[in-house]
Amino acid sequence: MTTTPTTAATTTTATTHTARPIAPRALEELRTTDDAGRPTTPFTDTEGGAPLRCCLRRSEPGERIALVSYAPLRRWAAETAAAPGAYDEVGPVFIHAQPCDGPAGASLPFTGAHRTVRRYSAQGHILGGRLVGEPDGFEQALTEAFDDPAVALVHVRAVEYGCFLYEVRRDYGAGRG
Repeated sequence: MTTTPTTAATTTTATTHTARPIAPRALEELRTTDDAGRPTTPFTDTEGGAPLRCCLRRSEPGERIALVSYAPLRRWAAETAAAPGAYDEVGPVFIHAQPCDGPAGASLPFTGAHRTVRRYSAQGHILGGRLVGEPDGFEQALTEAFDDPAVALVHVRAVEYGCFLYEVRRDYGAGRG
């Protein structure tokens, strides 16, 4: 496993797990109306550094971005017929205002700060979580999560605000996420 600093103070970690950005269809919808029903209002990022969930990197100064409400578990449940009930939540995420090329590599992004790895069942219920404090702890945390056969997906979230960063799904063909 290798940890690599990238632009705008983003740290990424090499992994055998796949970080999933927000899906293109969801991004298309979010660029018009967010998951709380509000119209999307793009703006020019003057400072840079916003964690973009469309391409899993930090924004650069001058990029057009939007801060939208996103319901990751609700969207996953719509694909899988899960019923998360009270575990469904909506939170703020940054995305590009226009379509982008998506992630540039296969590394886990945003690993340079404390993160929570939250585990979910196939029904969309929280099974537990783990605080990860060091970039080299992500691979182990994800491996431990998917060692539990009840875990269907994992959300990686920011500790300071609880914001969704990305999800990792179980790879049923290989037995890992």
